Amino acid sequence: MKKTRLRFKTVIISDVHLGTPDSKVRQVTRFIRHISCERLILNGDIVDGWYLRRHSGGWTDEHTRFVRHLLKLAEKQDTEVIYLRGNHDEVIEPFLPLTFGSLKMRFEYRHHTPQGDYLVVHGDGFDHVTTGYKWVAGLGSVGYEALLKFNRGYNQVRSWFGKDYYSVSKAIKARVKNAVSFFGRYEEQLQMLAERRGCVGIICGHIHTPEDKQVGGVHYLNSGDWVESMTAIVENEPGEFEVIDYKEFNRRLDDKAWQMALEYEQEKSHDGPGLRVVDERMAE
Repeated sequence: MKKTRLRFKTVIISDVHLGTPDSKVRQVTRFIRHISCERLILNGDIVDGWYLRRHSGGWTDEHTRFVRHLLKLAEKQDTEVIYLRGNHDEVIEPFLPLTFGSLKMRFEYRHHTPQGDYLVVHGDGFDHVTTGYKWVAGLGSVGYEALLKFNRGYNQVRSWFGKDYYSVSKAIKARVKNAVSFFGRYEEQLQMLAERRGCVGIICGHIHTPEDKQVGGVHYLNSGDWVESMTAIVENEPGEFEVIDYKEFNRRLDDKAWQMALEYEQEKSHDGPGLRVVDERMAE
């Protein structure tokens, strides 16, 4: 049987932060291995250059394996891979734009749909701390790393009691008034950018907060991250986007695998023993 893959027109991920201990590299690698798409957009902060400059040994074989799967997607499945710079992987900025076969590296990307164009940007240009006060952003990054380290220990204890993963930082962001206000301003600025560019939608990352909503007259989408939320934006049909998390992705993958197994049994045997086993399980 063929490997089970979910088929999409376009897939957008961001903020994987390879090189850090909190990158969900195993999960995102599994995600990449089990998708098939015409276009994969890596919307910034795929590699965390800030962390790697401060810590030796952050890059592991798992991180290399993820990169290999990306290259395999481009080479063997003829997927167009578009890498957009983020603030944590800004080291590539002097070399942009750059093209290697199916891999394109850009500042931003304009995605065409029947409903109109979507502008895809990482979004750090609308975070005034990141752009105007880099030393403050650096301190904030260190603080966020400390919070994630606490989060790892906290969730280790939760796992001992059979409890699900709980993001402390997401809970803090949702409750702190200044954070909520910041997100609102961030979304409004991106809305205005989309309007200035004549786009019906804007797709970003950066703030690690997955979102799919209307802001003014603009369709605002945020791909989240692969540190905590483990989310991606997928385009099922031209212009039909949704934010999908890793749990839902696995559910759909299991459903498709089960359907493929059923079809395989039907091909092997017309109402034979193998098919009856499958039919019985389907009826449960």
